[in-house]
Amino acid sequence: MGDTGRHKWFSFHHHRSASATTMPQHNSPGETPTEFLCPITGFLMSDPVVVASGQTFERISVQVCRNLSFAPKLHDGTQPDLSTVIPNLAMKSTILSWCDRNKMEHPRPPDYAYVEGVVRTRMDSLPPGSGHRIAKSEILPPVAENSNSNSDYDSVMGAIRSRSRTSLSSTTSLPLHQTRPINHSTRIQNSFSTSDYSSFPPMSPEEEEIYNKLTSVDTIDHEQGLIQLRKTTRSNETTRISLCTDRILSLLRSLIVSRYNIVQTNAAASIVNLSLEKPNKLKIVRSGFVPLLIDVLKSGSTEAQEHVIGALFSLAVEEENKMVIGVLGAVEPLLHALRSSESERARQDAALALYHLSLIPNNRSRLVKAGAVPMMLSMIRSGESASRILLLLCNLAACSEGKGAMLDGNAVSILVGKLRESGGAESDAAARENCVGALLTLSVGNMRFRGLASEAGAEEILTEIVESESGSGRLKEKASKILQTLRGGGSEFGEGAEAREWNRMLEASGLSRSQFQQGGQKGGFAYSSQF
Repeated sequence: MGDTGRHKWFSFHHHRSASATTMPQHNSPGETPTEFLCPITGFLMSDPVVVASGQTFERISVQVCRNLSFAPKLHDGTQPDLSTVIPNLAMKSTILSWCDRNKMEHPRPPDYAYVEGVVRTRMDSLPPGSGHRIAKSEILPPVAENSNSNSDYDSVMGAIRSRSRTSLSSTTSLPLHQTRPINHSTRIQNSFSTSDYSSFPPMSPEEEEIYNKLTSVDTIDHEQGLIQLRKTTRSNETTRISLCTDRILSLLRSLIVSRYNIVQTNAAASIVNLSLEKPNKLKIVRSGFVPLLIDVLKSGSTEAQEHVIGALFSLAVEEENKMVIGVLGAVEPLLHALRSSESERARQDAALALYHLSLIPNNRSRLVKAGAVPMMLSMIRSGESASRILLLLCNLAACSEGKGAMLDGNAVSILVGKLRESGGAESDAAARENCVGALLTLSVGNMRFRGLASEAGAEEILTEIVESESGSGRLKEKASKILQTLRGGGSEFGEGAEAREWNRMLEASGLSRSQFQQGGQKGGFAYSSQF
């Protein structure tokens, strides 16, 4: 969030009735990262939590807003969903480390009365009807700090599914042989009466036609409406944006959990197409789709699972979605799909989804804990999706847990062996470069690497790469840096240089992080899923 937006939002923070002792006293340096600041108080967060819509707040700020049944409008015009709270331990650890580096006190929780004054001032300053009141039925108990990852997942998934099914009754209650589910369709139609959308912009003729089919009393109309939505959004960028409305998303949220395979498959494919546009990526995640997509990935039809993997890949490209998708539990089912899916496209998209998720540290830890390293090393041995698996391993090698797991799993020997197998084949050029990239990342600031590489005979094959007339300049540069380390001249790979070298390696490979924040086919990998 930019400075301009933050000044506008925080102009009321210093509430006159709050004394100096009620505010946390942080001697913040001039350039405090904005993501460390609570969007409500503007202070460094002492107990950051992720809410259901994906934003991070100070826990007390969320408690106050919930107690006052108020969801503030943020600087970007969105209103957060405060119904569920998950401790953001990765953010908390990052903030504390930043404070230590800057010789600052660790942040203390703000006083409840002060935060309440801030929120009440905000409420009073808004025109009537411009704030969102939270219904008590929407508020669920927060996730406990010491709860395990399964209960975190179940809490968030249950909350979103509960809200979804309250407003949009799912077809899961219907027998598969029923062809005219009158009760289900009637419930959909009643749930989305005209009065529910009285505050929404008027529908375009195209949206209205699709909307009428999706709210029909006949399942055949649902199928036709979804097929029309899928075809319309397949190649038209403008239509993807214009049809990604709250009305359509609400209906898709119900239809994607349908037990009718055709309905579920076309709903999933429509979400993939809508998600290709950058403005839609955050909107889809904040509409509560991630838990539903994960449900389909675990138990949906084979074709629907393939589309869901493509959707998660597309959504994971957006920087702000990476944390939420990881927290909600997408890592393990994506790993399972990477290993076990019968579809080559599904395996490729699963690898790319995991690659994008692994660009943030907490998701790397999740991957390591889920057993990704031994699984991927086994896949490299067998030659499965080698190039993209190696890219994933490059990311995991950039964190201490991943590096340790790779070294313990004999990764150096496996990677050197892969280099020998590929030889100078042009078809394996990308895999060779990624393989050397993974070795380079493992070599950074690690005392064990030299001995393991020597034992595996890495120097010989790396020397061949450097002296070869074929091969890209990037490949030779990476191999040369590893040789420098093996021969004792790699002082730049000492402590504290790991992150810098990793970023340089990404940039040299044309894989800078900024590419993956652009969305669409212009940045990073081209999407393999478009339906």
